[in-house]
Amino acid sequence: MEAGRRYALVRATWDDEADVWVAESPDIPGLVIEAPTLDALVAKLPGLIEDLLEGDDNDGFEISIEVVASLSQRIEIRAHRT
Repeated sequence: MEAGRRYALVRATWDDEADVWVAESPDIPGLVIEAPTLDALVAKLPGLIEDLLEGDDNDGFEISIEVVASLSQRIEIRAHRT
């Protein structure tokens, strides 16, 4: 990896009870975020990551983010009546 560049994995899951996407990252301590849509969650990430990593490197740096989203859903299949 190039000097000054970093990588972080962000895992997003759908919380059915709260009706929001929730994301955390094992690579960025303290990153916990939620939003009603995946697009809204991704839009919030740059500002939050900048706040959390501020002061990590006085020269600044780039960070590549990979967002992995997971959605589990239960559907009901009704029996056909003949």
